[in-house]
Parts: sequence; structure tokens; C-alpha cells
Amino acid sequence: EDSRVLSWWDYGYHINGIANRTSLADGNTWNHEHIATIGKMLVSPEKEAHAMIRHVADFVLVWAGGQGDDDLAKSPNMVRVASSVFPDICPNDPHCSDFGFVQGHPTKAMINSLIFKLVASGQVRGVEMNPKFFREVYRSKHGKVRIYAVLQVNKNSKKWAADPTNRLCDRPGSWFCPGQYPPAFQELIAERKDFAQLEDFNRGKLPKLQK
Repeated sequence: EDSRVLSWWDYGYHINGIANRTSLADGNTWNHEHIATIGKMLVSPEKEAHAMIRHVADFVLVWAGGQGDDDLAKSPNMVRVASSVFPDICPNDPHCSDFGFVQGHPTKAMINSLIFKLVASGQVRGVEMNPKFFREVYRSKHGKVRIYAVLQVNKNSKKWAADPTNRLCDRPGSWFCPGQYPPAFQELIAERKDFAQLEDFNRGKLPKLQK
């Protein structure tokens, strides 16, 4: 019941409302930098992605529909969002043109990504998850929803995140608690470059938060 599920933000409400589990983002997540961080975890190579995910999630859910609307189809958007905050992902290429499909075939960068392996594992010849990092625990009848357990979850990070004293809220008892990343995640957060946008929800006039 205390499981945390990582997915692209589209499925957050389903994870919360149907499964009654904690999602890392949903349709009301306005924090662009946080969405970009999720994107980075999903589009990074499997080993690098696992090193991040083990601090914040117990499971990873992907939509593997395979009809132009699954997570592989969305992944070029994931990498562009991630690159807007982590410039090292697609240096000097805001469109991340090396990540995607060329004449219907995935590029090398896409093939090397975690999201590709999560969707294609066992479906595309030669694509398998590393059993040290992730284990498939659920596949829907037609294979459109796949859920993987994150192995070697960092217990210290999970315990830290579950401690109510580590939550930031605008006032005691409020629902507005943006939260914090566990200490072991701070090295990654230090790499982020804040993204300025027209709908600049992340800057300026937020109420003072209390720990």
C-alpha cells in the first residue's frame, strides 16, 4: 500500500484513483522541472535510470499499446522535456533529433533508453531487461499495460520520503505540499537548469513553505 509508481504524467490519476497508489506525477503537476526529471529517468540508459529510480519509486508502469499512442510514441516528447532542464541530454539540439524514429525504425539513442526496453522487452527480438534492475510483475491481457518492480530500492531514501517531517507545506494540515527529493537524489537535482516558460507557475509568488 505504500508503493510509489513511476510513469509518464499521463497515467498519474489512474494510478491514484484506480490502484490507490502514489504516483510521481499526474495531469495537475505544474512543476516543469519535476516532469523533466521523470523524463530523464525514463529516457536514460537502463543502468543510469535505475540508479535514479531506486531512490524515488518501487514500480514503473508503461503503456505499450504499439499503435502510435504508446510510450514509445511519446518518448521523443519525454526526451525534449527532459533536455529543457538537463542540457547534457541533447547538447546543442533542442529538438533531440537523435532520439526517435527514422523511417519507422528507432534510433540508437532510443534503443539504449529505459523506456524502449520497458515497452519492447520480450516483444522485440534481442530486447530484454537487466534482471538486476527491473522485474516484470504485471502485463495486461493484450500487453498494453506493463508494470515492473524496481529492484534494490534504496530503503533509506524511501524511509526519508515517508517521514511527514520532510514534507514542505504552505501551512500545517494543508494539501499544498510540494515535497522534497531524498538527500541521495540531490546530486541529480543540482544538474537541473530551471526552465522559464510563459505560464511561469514555478517562480515568484508561491506562499512560504513550512517544514
